[in-house]
Amino acid sequence: MFVVFTLVVPAISHFLLACADCDSYHSRPYDSVVQLSLSSVASVSFLCLTRFVSKFGLRRFLFFDKLCDESETVRRNYTNQLSTSLHIVSYFVIPCFSAMSAYKIWWYASGGSQIPFLGNVVLSDSVACIMELCSWLYRTTVIFLVCVLFRLICHLQILRLQDFAKVFQIDSDVGSILSEHLRIRRHLRIISHRYRSFILCVLILVTGSQFSSLLITTKAYTEVNIYRAGELALCSMTLVTALFILLRSASKITHKAQAVTCLAAKWHVCATLESFEGGDGETSTLVTRHNNNKRPDVITLTESDSEDYGDEEDDLDNNNIIHAYAFNTMSFQKRQALVSYFENNRAGITVYGFTLDRGTLHTIFGLELSLVLWLLGKTIGIS
Repeated sequence: MFVVFTLVVPAISHFLLACADCDSYHSRPYDSVVQLSLSSVASVSFLCLTRFVSKFGLRRFLFFDKLCDESETVRRNYTNQLSTSLHIVSYFVIPCFSAMSAYKIWWYASGGSQIPFLGNVVLSDSVACIMELCSWLYRTTVIFLVCVLFRLICHLQILRLQDFAKVFQIDSDVGSILSEHLRIRRHLRIISHRYRSFILCVLILVTGSQFSSLLITTKAYTEVNIYRAGELALCSMTLVTALFILLRSASKITHKAQAVTCLAAKWHVCATLESFEGGDGETSTLVTRHNNNKRPDVITLTESDSEDYGDEEDDLDNNNIIHAYAFNTMSFQKRQALVSYFENNRAGITVYGFTLDRGTLHTIFGLELSLVLWLLGKTIGIS
């Protein structure tokens, strides 16, 4: 199926169905860019997926063999996320396939092809249309499947980080906190090593595809309309959406992993304030102790009692004071050493040493925008 729908059908479609003498509605001047872009990204996706499954197995690749060590909440939420992953693939594939089906049916029905290789024009056009649609469906499905699997694996690590944040709410020792964080960092490193080649290849191929599309559509005297460039626009939206899924998932898990440092620092501050409460005059203005509740050891900010943050905050990234549960069991030096460890061992998704966080995405966007403006300056004279 890979050879037929990724290599053979696109090649036959491009060389045999190319209509040099067609009208402006049925000519396909951008078909080479469309076929090369989709086939190249689909080939990389298929090779990576084949390597993952053959080398690690599906259960190990999706970290099912490690779920026995997780909490019930993590296992339940990860199972629910897995069940919705195929729905997410369909959310992206079905609209693209519907639009492409409408375009291909119109193109063949209106006389775009007149090659009776089966002895009958209608039968030949029907077979050719079905094969082209199957090729498009296969390639887009493979591309989105690998991207959604990456999103699924990143979501598991987010669930684990949210579960890990609870250790700062209970009486935990430095050894258990360090051991759990090292396990999460190890899994993030494994994900980075498995996907770094795929992410880099997709970024390069999608960038090359978009710049090729921009170059050929901004040439002088180029006629661009929905009939000639509709397939190119749909291909570009498909590839850019797949790249967006990859970069957003990587940056999100990196942001969550780095938020642990802020959480640990806040935990250390709250524990220190609890230890020195009443020692100076400034402490009473920062925190207040509620002696009339059922839990007398809760520390809260005086000006945040009436604030409601809703769903914008979670256990990792919030502005809540951490409750003081037996903070005196851990010394100041141990807490300071743990915070120093978090500050110097930031976890996240990396691509050959470059962390895919929001700063990296801003850098990529700046470089892409600079190249776009340079290219437009060479083609249409924008300044």
